[in-house]
Amino acid sequence: MQLFVDDLTVIDFSYLCKQRGIVGESWIVDVLLEGSLNEMSMVLDFAVVKKQIKAIIDDAVDHKLLLPLQEQALTLANSQHNDGHQTVDFISDRASYFLQSPACAFASIDSLTITIAAVTQHLKEIILAKLPNNVEGLTLVLRPENIPTDYYHYTHGLKLHDGNCQRIAHGHRSKIQILIDDKRDAELEASWCKRWQDIYIASEADRIAKDDIQLSTQAMNNLTPDHQYFSYFAPQGRFDIAVETKILDVVDCDSTVELLADFILRQIKAAHPELTNNRVKVIAYEGVAKGAIVCG
Repeated sequence: MQLFVDDLTVIDFSYLCKQRGIVGESWIVDVLLEGSLNEMSMVLDFAVVKKQIKAIIDDAVDHKLLLPLQEQALTLANSQHNDGHQTVDFISDRASYFLQSPACAFASIDSLTITIAAVTQHLKEIILAKLPNNVEGLTLVLRPENIPTDYYHYTHGLKLHDGNCQRIAHGHRSKIQILIDDKRDAELEASWCKRWQDIYIASEADRIAKDDIQLSTQAMNNLTPDHQYFSYFAPQGRFDIAVETKILDVVDCDSTVELLADFILRQIKAAHPELTNNRVKVIAYEGVAKGAIVCG
């Protein structure tokens, strides 16, 4: 007997890629269970599937930075600064990244690269160990949203968030719609997707001096004049990141989707004075099927 739940959840996360650096991503999760019927004539109660399995997936990878442990460009270590924290040093072909975060902000994947297949296998092993004995098989389908227009990948953190959004390196794969007098402007959409392709978005308020950053000794020895530094305390602990200017966009606000939509609107108005008397509408997405709308 088989039981399925499509669109069980969406996992929003970032991952390390040797070619691209830190990449924000969003994958939709479908679940198929195989097994015999239990005493309730069910393979598993839908309520359990939707609550328990979703919670397992969220705890394992959602709003985390996924680390390919077999990649030699990655160094993961316990932090010398704070208990329960880890440091990540990563030298990609595109840029170098150095972080300190609570250990819960990272997910270690035993693979050379972060792929759908690798993450699927990682999740299957975790989920199957927690399911009742009558469930004999599990199929997970992780898939990106089908977006026929332009989209971007960004990574960020929200220090004021009580939940997992506070983690300094989680991200999203997001589409955007920009309308001028209710007509979509494909050129403006494409320009923003190019600007925020595989970008790290930091808030100016979180900037700190190099002397105040907490990283590994190896990281401190490999910092360059091109690195910029950001840090904050949140309920889960202290978060630090050093990123290079070429993969960074520093905004004058927090990086909630509401304020990012407003930031995009303000940037468009400032860069295009010819639109002063036009109605500009920005529909900014944060991952799949959620986002914010601003008009001005």
